[in-house]
Amino acid sequence: MDCCAVVKQYANGQPACPSCGTIGRAVGDETIQAILEPAQALSLLAVGRRFCGTPFCATVYYGDDGRAVTKDEIPIRVGLKEREDPIPLCYCFGFSMADARSEILATGRCSIPARIKAEVRAGQCACEIKNPSGSCCLGEVNGALKKLHEDLQEEGAREGPLLARAR
Repeated sequence: MDCCAVVKQYANGQPACPSCGTIGRAVGDETIQAILEPAQALSLLAVGRRFCGTPFCATVYYGDDGRAVTKDEIPIRVGLKEREDPIPLCYCFGFSMADARSEILATGRCSIPARIKAEVRAGQCACEIKNPSGSCCLGEVNGALKKLHEDLQEEGAREGPLLARAR
């Protein structure tokens, strides 16, 4: 990075994603060490770093100094930034959008959030390590499932009532 480059900042003084301009959430050392390759991790651990949660932005992590790591540079898929399967939903227990879609089409509902909650209660969650955002996936899962339900309803409306019932 150019030593004279200016890092985008908002009025509250927090650094913004150099690609899309939104302010990401701070990410802990354990997340960076678990997700990134050692050389990438070392570079970002030297500065404050954030997760960019903007779905259309290719940047996953960015440093307070403006350095960025894109989705193509990390070894795992970041669910909210993906548009094609496999799209991860839950990193701790391996649930994907394809799992949710199959269950909804088969039963009309999705038990994934309840299953995740049960595992969290049992102390089996490791989101701060396994989830690229460094936080609990339940909010992301619920948002993705809401959108999936809407998309499936839209598909059913386009196909007509007979085809929708055949699913």
